[in-house]
Amino acid sequence: MAKQDTSFTDFIQGLSKAPEDTIVKISQQLKDAKLYKGKITGKFDVKLYNALIEASQGYKGVNLFAEKFGTPRVSPIDYLQQIGMEGGDTGEPKTTVSTYVTSPSQTAKLLNTVAQDLLGRELTKAEKNKYTKLINEQQKKQPSVTTAGKGFSSTRGGVDEQQFITEQIGATAEAKTNQASDAYTILMQELGGLR
Repeated sequence: MAKQDTSFTDFIQGLSKAPEDTIVKISQQLKDAKLYKGKITGKFDVKLYNALIEASQGYKGVNLFAEKFGTPRVSPIDYLQQIGMEGGDTGEPKTTVSTYVTSPSQTAKLLNTVAQDLLGRELTKAEKNKYTKLINEQQKKQPSVTTAGKGFSSTRGGVDEQQFITEQIGATAEAKTNQASDAYTILMQELGGLR
């Protein structure tokens, strides 16, 4: 069996302790997606667990695609809502609002790349935490909205993490000084003053 995404595994573990109405809602989404078989009981049982494991494979695929092609990752709950809507298709367009919040580990590489370009160094742990918090706040304020129907899908909104980080770090005095210093060095090299 393929390795599960840890956030989906955490989601399953959390759902096992969730109230009955939450379990019923998730079970219905899985049933609408044709993954849950039988009567919905509101209990976390082997039928629900098996449906979640099957859904986790699709979730993993969606997020691998997102990583490879730079599209936003989806949370487990957003994924289940989406497949539930697609499986229970009535032909009417449906709109889904998804709030994607990155983890510190997801953001760390991007932060260091941008910081290296703009500051000439990696960020400290405190700086990474600060920028991750800023990105997450923006992601919560700007969810992506997907409208889908038969033969079409349109997504708008969301946060471009790289652009946001570049703007935030680029606005610092350190980044401006580093850019000016780089420009001066290039000018002096062109004029033959630095070797």
